Amino acid sequence: MSKIRTLTSGGQVFFCPGCKSTHAVNSHPNGPKWTYNGNPDSPTFAPSILCKTGWSQTEPDWKDDICHSFVTDGRIQFLGDCTHALAGQTVEIPEWPYAPDGYVGIVEDTKS
Repeated sequence: MSKIRTLTSGGQVFFCPGCKSTHAVNSHPNGPKWTYNGNPDSPTFAPSILCKTGWSQTEPDWKDDICHSFVTDGRIQFLGDCTHALAGQTVEIPEWPYAPDGYVGIVEDTKS
C-alpha cells in the first residue's frame, strides 16, 4: 500500500508521525516546487520540507510548532529544529492512516 496520496491539484501528501497530521508537498509545475521521485511506496522529496503552525498576529508570545525534515527513500529525517518528540530521529513514513475517500482532493491509491 502506498505511503502517500496524490492531491487532485497536483503534489503529494503524507502522514507525519511527529506532527500526527498530514504534510502536503507541491510537485506541480506551478508555484513553489519540490522534486518527487515518483515512487509512492518509497518517496523522496527535495529540498527539505519545513512546516510551521500555531503562528498568531494577535498573540506575540505564541510559539510556532515546527516540523523540518528531509524525506528520502520512504524515510523521514527530522531535523533538530523540530519542536515535536521525533526531532533528530529518522523514521519510516507510516502507511496512509485514513479511510479510503476520507479526504476531499486526494486521489486514492489503487494498488493492493
